[in-house]
Amino acid sequence: MKDLKPAILMLVVFTLLCGGIYPAVVTAVAQLFFPRQANGSLITREGSPAGSALLGQPFDDPRYFWGRPSATALFPYNAAASSGSNLGQGNPALRERVQARIAFLRAADPTNAQPIPLDLVTASGSGLDPHISPAAADYQAERVARARGIDAAGVRSLIAVHTEERTFGILGERRVNVLALNLALEELH
Repeated sequence: MKDLKPAILMLVVFTLLCGGIYPAVVTAVAQLFFPRQANGSLITREGSPAGSALLGQPFDDPRYFWGRPSATALFPYNAAASSGSNLGQGNPALRERVQARIAFLRAADPTNAQPIPLDLVTASGSGLDPHISPAAADYQAERVARARGIDAAGVRSLIAVHTEERTFGILGERRVNVLALNLALEELH
């Protein structure tokens, strides 16, 4: 009993400390200093959440911009199953997926002769990437404009407005958040 008492006491102390106090302090600090990020970096439309700026969403209507393919299990952009495809460049299954995506994009916009940007045919490492490159957005601009019956120049200027620069000017690449761009399209037309 003498040896069991300190072990039980330590279990209670560390349970309270690590399971209660520490999470409460971290949550309070996050809510105080980073409320937007702590609450999921939500993008709202008319006061209601439309999605997160950090998670991709499936769009398949030609009137919208499409994001990167998702490699998550069960359904696209499944945040509970974040993962890439883990297929190497030489894997025939990856080649088949890429060829199928190319065929899909060409069929969706047969008049577009531009080279298809890589990020429109390959999944990201997480399978949840909410961004596409400005080139991928530009590739889709004519299709979106035609489907909406609006001028392509207006769509391209919307892409320019929603293009985010590299973080701190040096990290990552320029990118466009697909959800934010599609919501802006809704406001435009």
